[in-house]
Amino acid sequence: MFSRLTRPQAVAVCALPVVALLATAVFAPLPFSVAQPGLTANVLGENKGTQVITISGAPVRDARGQLRMTTIEATSPDTRVSLPDVIDSWFRTDQAVMPRDSVYPSGNNVKEIEQHNEQQMKESQDAATQAALGYLGLDDKDVEVSLKLADVGGPSAGLLFSLGIIDKLDGDGTGGDLTGGRVIAGTGTIDAAGRVGAVGGVALKTQAAKRDGATVFLVPKAECADARAELPKGLRLIPVTTLKSTVSSLVALETGKGSVPGC
Repeated sequence: MFSRLTRPQAVAVCALPVVALLATAVFAPLPFSVAQPGLTANVLGENKGTQVITISGAPVRDARGQLRMTTIEATSPDTRVSLPDVIDSWFRTDQAVMPRDSVYPSGNNVKEIEQHNEQQMKESQDAATQAALGYLGLDDKDVEVSLKLADVGGPSAGLLFSLGIIDKLDGDGTGGDLTGGRVIAGTGTIDAAGRVGAVGGVALKTQAAKRDGATVFLVPKAECADARAELPKGLRLIPVTTLKSTVSSLVALETGKGSVPGC
C-alpha cells in the first residue's frame, strides 16, 4: 500500500536527483590545467648557481643588461580542476585555464611528461646554438657552447638562448651589447635556420617578465594579440619572426637608429 505525496513533497523528492547531478557536475574533474606566471631566468648570468651559457673557443664579452627567458607554471596533470576553479580563474588576470592536452601533449604520466620536456629542451638548445653560430658565421667545430637551465623544460626558451649566445660573442656587432643595459624578456621557439615560432601562454609570461624587472618583451608576431590582452603597464612589446630581425630590432632600440616594430 502506498501513501500519496503532497505536491511540495513530490517536488522535493524529484529535485534530489537533480541537485545530486548538479553537485556532481560542479565538482567533477575537467580536462583543464590552471596556469599562472612562472619563473624567469637571465640567460646571460647564472641560474641556481650555474652559468646558463658557457662558451669556449672564442672571446666572450661581459653583459651589462639581462635577457630573461619566461615560463608559466601549470597544475600537474593529476590535479583535479573543477568548474569552480575554472570560474575563479576566468575572473583573474594572473591565472588562465588551458586545455590539459595543450599543456601536457605527451600524456598524463608525470615521468613521461618530464622526459618529453627535457628532450624538447635539448633539441631547442641545439637549434638555438646552430642558429646563433650560423648568424655569426662561426663554426661549431671551433666554438663550443654549453647551455644549462635547471628545472625548465620545453622549447620556448630557444630565441632567448640564441640571443644570449650572440650577445656574449658579438654583442650588437659594434662593441655594445644587445640589451643596451636593459632587462629584456621574451619567449619563442627557434629552429636552426633562425625562424621564431609561437609558444602559448604569452599573457602570463608578460606578467612574469614585468614582475622580474623587464621593460621590453619579445613576442612571436603571431601572438601579439594574446600578449596585448593583459599587458602590464610599462612593458613594451616587440614582435619577432626571425633571429636576424630580432637582433636588428634590439640594435635599433639600443642605438636609436632605425625603426623598432610594435604589436
